[in-house]
Amino acid sequence: MIQSEQAAPRKPRLIERLLYGQGIDRDAKSRARIGVIILGFACVYAVIAGRMVYLGAAADGQQVRRASGDIVATARPDILDRNGEVLATDVRMPSLFGEPRRIIDVDEAVELLTATMPDMNAGELRERLSSRKGFVWLRREITKAQREQIHRLGIPGIGFRSENKRVYPNGASVSHLIGHVNIDNQGIAGIEKWLDRNGLADLHSLGFANDRLQKPVELALDLRVQHAMRAELLAARAKFKAKAAAGLVTDVNTGEIVAMVSVPDYDPNDPREALDKDRINRLTTGVFEMGSTFKALTVAMALDSGKYTLGSALDARQPLRYGRFTINDFHAQRRVLSLPEVFTYSSNIGTARMALGLGVEHHKQFLKKLGQLDRLRTEIPESAEPLVPRRWGELNTVTIAFGHGLSVAPLQAVMGINALMNGGKLIPPTFLKRSEEEAAKLARQVVKPETSLRMRYLMRLNAEKGSASRAEVKGFYVGGKTGTSEKVINGRYSKSKLLTSFTAVLPADQPKYLVLIMLDEPQPLAETKGYATSGWNAAPTAGKVIARIAPLLGIEPRFDLPPADQLILGVTASARATKTGAR
Repeated sequence: MIQSEQAAPRKPRLIERLLYGQGIDRDAKSRARIGVIILGFACVYAVIAGRMVYLGAAADGQQVRRASGDIVATARPDILDRNGEVLATDVRMPSLFGEPRRIIDVDEAVELLTATMPDMNAGELRERLSSRKGFVWLRREITKAQREQIHRLGIPGIGFRSENKRVYPNGASVSHLIGHVNIDNQGIAGIEKWLDRNGLADLHSLGFANDRLQKPVELALDLRVQHAMRAELLAARAKFKAKAAAGLVTDVNTGEIVAMVSVPDYDPNDPREALDKDRINRLTTGVFEMGSTFKALTVAMALDSGKYTLGSALDARQPLRYGRFTINDFHAQRRVLSLPEVFTYSSNIGTARMALGLGVEHHKQFLKKLGQLDRLRTEIPESAEPLVPRRWGELNTVTIAFGHGLSVAPLQAVMGINALMNGGKLIPPTFLKRSEEEAAKLARQVVKPETSLRMRYLMRLNAEKGSASRAEVKGFYVGGKTGTSEKVINGRYSKSKLLTSFTAVLPADQPKYLVLIMLDEPQPLAETKGYATSGWNAAPTAGKVIARIAPLLGIEPRFDLPPADQLILGVTASARATKTGAR
């Protein structure tokens, strides 16, 4: 019994030793522990304070969602042309917001704010400030002067937040290519929309898309060439009283789009006009029957097959008849034409005979191989599906051979013609910078190199003695093909409403660039002798464009060059004289 009474105190003493140790002053130990606890709380509060400072400094560059679901306009990367010129950038703009729960007198707040900004809707403002929300936008993107005036009013619950506003220094010049953003700085068209679809929107949602984390986007566009192209298209549209005009410049060896203009355009800084159906981008969103420019594809198909050569003859003495349809030539020669003459006289009959000679299936497969029967995809989201006949028979092959009955996006047609100029390689077009090495990895051989050589010869020959002569620019060895198509109005081809186009290559012996010019419903003039066809409007417009842009693109002029058969085909003067004498 005595042993148990002595053993009982041992437990507390053991616990005391574990808690306090031996020979330690309990008061000193307690003070030390209190100090450690105070230090721990201080560290926690320091971390919280630091985090609040960081969020306060970084919130303007990030996407912040409040309880009300409102979004702060986030930062976007600059967009530059190939030479580093700014096409799109962000600037900081103040926006006005309210915190309804902190508003003391709603009526007074509404009265003061509408006195400062009379264009504000008082009813809508009162409704927002009377809500139970913790945060509401009152006006996005106000001026600095308005901010100062409202700040002086000192209204509780009214504040400002700096947001990113997208600015386009070149206005309408690049609208169809760059696109535009909405009030929250989110891309909704063009390259801006492509940026969001390729990771920028995800960065925004994670809060990583701030000003310091984004690398500028470099495009293939040359702003100097873009301005020159647009100026000439505006002048041509006014001169020929055309409904619209469009133009492209592409690098045939890389697929880069160096310039793209479609007028009428719109100002992306105020994109309300973008909803106007007449302001669409006709080069990617529109699809058209490209007329005789499509004959280049048909002739290339014939030469590449091996069944036809430059020495082949085609019977164009009589029109072709298919049931109630009659195929005529605009410049009818009423004789047998050589293949080069079919091209330079732009003979519908001769081109149709070549396509028929190879058959419907061969024709379809060739056009598919050149990317003309499928929707063209580029960085710009806005693109149209080609209109392909559901039942493709001989009559379809006849009309499609000379550019009627198949509607494609003009950029799509340019992609195919590029392949005929660059050695036979189909290269997907791009709006981003791309090297020839990168392009070579994407390229697909679609016609033989010798076919490409002969097509370059025909393009140059057409400028020397055919319908492309009005596009000739001394020193730049231009080659080209005209195209005029009748537009379909209410299901019928109209004789008075034309779409004219011209495709030019320069220089034709060593192609570097392809130029497309389109005029929608140009009108005949006295100086065009009453004609409204491509050779009288689109071709001379292309010549003016080339004269302006060739020096900008680094193409040096060369004078006194030999004719196409000698420079491109390598035919000697003596052989040419012998051939001429034999005729």
